[in-house]
Amino acid sequence: MNEIIKMVASKTGMSESVAKIAVDVVVSQLKSKLPAGVGSQIDSLLGDNSSAKSSNPLGGLTDKLGGILGKK
Repeated sequence: MNEIIKMVASKTGMSESVAKIAVDVVVSQLKSKLPAGVGSQIDSLLGDNSSAKSSNPLGGLTDKLGGILGKK
């Protein structure tokens, strides 16, 4: 999730602490509006994967969000 927070901070000019709050609000809203099983999948995607050594522990989620936020 840190990668998403940094991306939001970079794209908006917000501090990382404010961007974290914004990301947390968006994630909470998504989880509250989506079917119950999807919320746990979101938690799984955004959870702390610090022990995982994959190149993208978010499974491409940041690429998709980057497209939404205008990342080329």
